[in-house]
Amino acid sequence: MVNRRRETPSGSTLLSSRGATPSSTRIVPGPAARDEARDEERKDGWGFADTRFVVKPSGSVVLTGTRYSISNVELPSLIPWMSATLAAPLSYENRNEPHYPPQIPDAKVASELLAALRGFLADDQISQDPLVRLRRGHGHTGAEIWAIRYERLERVPDLVVFPASHDDVVRVTEIAKQHGACLVPFGGGTNVTDALRLSIHEERTVIAVDMRRMNRILWLDPVNRMACIEAGATGRHIVAELEKHGLTMGHEPDSLEFSTLGGWIATNASGMKKNRYGNIEDLVLDMQVVTAHGVVERPHVAPRESVGANPKNCMFGSEGNYGIVTSAVVKLFPLPEVQRYGSVIFPDLARGLAFLYDLQGAGALPASVRVMDNTQFHFGQALKPKKSGVLARVKSEAEKLVVTRIKGFDPHQLAVATLVFEGTKEEVDFQEKTLYRIAAQHGGMKAGAANGERGYQLTFGIAYIRDLTFEHWAIAESFETSVPWSRALELYDRVRQRVLREHEQRRLPGKPFFTGRITQVYPTGVCIYFYLGFYAKGVDDPVRHYAEMEHAAREEILAAGGSLSHHHGIGKIRQDFVKDIYSDGARAFMRQVKQAVDPDNVFGAANHGVLGEVALSSAEEQGRAPSP
Repeated sequence: MVNRRRETPSGSTLLSSRGATPSSTRIVPGPAARDEARDEERKDGWGFADTRFVVKPSGSVVLTGTRYSISNVELPSLIPWMSATLAAPLSYENRNEPHYPPQIPDAKVASELLAALRGFLADDQISQDPLVRLRRGHGHTGAEIWAIRYERLERVPDLVVFPASHDDVVRVTEIAKQHGACLVPFGGGTNVTDALRLSIHEERTVIAVDMRRMNRILWLDPVNRMACIEAGATGRHIVAELEKHGLTMGHEPDSLEFSTLGGWIATNASGMKKNRYGNIEDLVLDMQVVTAHGVVERPHVAPRESVGANPKNCMFGSEGNYGIVTSAVVKLFPLPEVQRYGSVIFPDLARGLAFLYDLQGAGALPASVRVMDNTQFHFGQALKPKKSGVLARVKSEAEKLVVTRIKGFDPHQLAVATLVFEGTKEEVDFQEKTLYRIAAQHGGMKAGAANGERGYQLTFGIAYIRDLTFEHWAIAESFETSVPWSRALELYDRVRQRVLREHEQRRLPGKPFFTGRITQVYPTGVCIYFYLGFYAKGVDDPVRHYAEMEHAAREEILAAGGSLSHHHGIGKIRQDFVKDIYSDGARAFMRQVKQAVDPDNVFGAANHGVLGEVALSSAEEQGRAPSP
């Protein structure tokens, strides 16, 4: 529980006298302390440099470091469970050793361009280092990480700049225009859409604009509950700094630790607690954007406006096509008075979905509620540490007895909901009472706060597992969609069946890994988040097979009434589906907007098909002509 002093705009500390101009309610925070050594990130995979899953000779898995609840403890069940699920011999001995770094293309930088940048940027704000360039040339799709570990990227940025202010971005843009260079903004590099990958046909000097030195809270207003934050601030730093003032933005995507405010805007992101705080488009009141035609900005921001076609709206989901967001004004909320976790076990996924539908209708949604399918439930069980002591083993067996024999749940069908409640004590009490009543009506059984907290926090730790699978000959990645309530189960089943058929038809080894969870709830439907993978040893071009399987799954999603994306965006990985979701007129409109705001294509990320389909490698280009 957080205790705080509530302030009101009519208080004596805020107004000098009746009729006088109110004194400023803004606070300008001091510079935040940063532990650069602790914050160091991996170059060849996900996350922090001190954190990775490793398999020991005994077969147990350990997550190195001390950052997460599962860090530095033995996980004896993970590799056996993964092996059984994939029907493949994953083991300590059966390794696919990475070969990082790959061969990196030479840089192409004109001396005049470099001299112009050095005219106002410090030496440490410009880098031509091959590894620095490589990291700014990819995100975190499985294909990209596989490429930098085992193959290569054919095109990466030629130069990386690190602006420290809005004015730096303005001048970089002016120089790029003058010298015919291409700019691609870089935030946390966490996207899973190929948004940062460059066309092999891009002949201009490509400058990656790394925004992460622009990471300050410029001001915050605890009375009017707003803050102006630079676009390069990562989620973890935003959370930490706002907490000092008893405030939160409430936006918690799975990539919270590494993704940035600018990236959230550019991808039109969603967070795990959107039920309480909203999605990114609900949280951003205004923004400052550098475009090829000048700066988009306004002197004031209001709670809500009707001011014509607001240019800021074009930046949600823009994916680097129109300009660079340098700062944004966002809504703030008081830190919750109460935060509680919970979990519920349901007999199957269908009853978990029915529970969500009734919960939405009852107006009692907690900050986060996620329902995991059976495979994901067992995945979570495989991530539990080794049990020690007689009492722990007895307790575990007793819990299994209650669930499977007394309640009669089939362990191969049950689904689990993890819950996060936030708000005042009264709000949370109401939500808990209503939620558990509705859960019981659908056959649900309380599974405890500890399981709920563990399930929520595991989100951050399990992100590292993708890299572990690569090192043991499995390839896996995630994708998502949103779908109306009436078709949600149909979509889930169709995608699962399509994945099984594709795996069988390709004669891939073992069995496919497929799992899903319902992660966000709306009055009109839900978001479903999938994981797909397979054992790849001996497979010719596993990246191509994965891409084609995911493409097939996406075809099934669209056929079942799902969206092209819920929060990941389009990037280039889904560029050839744009014609299926937008009319000819809509695509022409987007091309015309691009032509109007950036006629010389200075911002050349070329995402969501705005310039037609983009070839990322020579192999991809064969047999494919760009679409208009």
